[in-house]
Amino acid sequence: MVIEQQSVPGADIAFRILESPIGSLLVAASDHGLVRIAFESEGHDSVILGLRITAPGVSTATADVLDSAERQLSEYFAGTRTAFDLVLDERLSKGFRAEVLRHLSEIPYGETESYRDVALAVGRPNASRAAGTACATNPWPIVVPCHRVVRSDGTIGSYLAGPAAKRLLLDLERAA
Repeated sequence: MVIEQQSVPGADIAFRILESPIGSLLVAASDHGLVRIAFESEGHDSVILGLRITAPGVSTATADVLDSAERQLSEYFAGTRTAFDLVLDERLSKGFRAEVLRHLSEIPYGETESYRDVALAVGRPNASRAAGTACATNPWPIVVPCHRVVRSDGTIGSYLAGPAAKRLLLDLERAA
């Protein structure tokens, strides 16, 4: 359900704010793809301001990207979608962070990996903390499933939207 839809002045990014079981989600896009998903706890106004600063010169945003994101997120929360098929605007993800984000999409629906597993998978076995940082700065949470990464002892660890939101997402996937 769309709460609000606007464009970011000066940045050619359009966004919608959607309701979800874990609170309001800001979904931002350019015509290059999905730019950002932000949780309510991040402060949507701050995220929008950050997009103006970090994403200058992106092309005109299309409603198609936002429509697809809205539909696929709704299907995910309804339990009928296990993988996302969205074009991501990856221009702001580089290096190790980009490698980690690519790997996160390979973690199967309903399963988890530890931060150490992620570091090993991208060829940096001593970079567990850096893998955690890459997860924490994931611009596309839910779509790029950083919530599937847990601590080595099996506890859920941190999550930008809070531990209750991470638990809800993990439980949703295990129930399917």
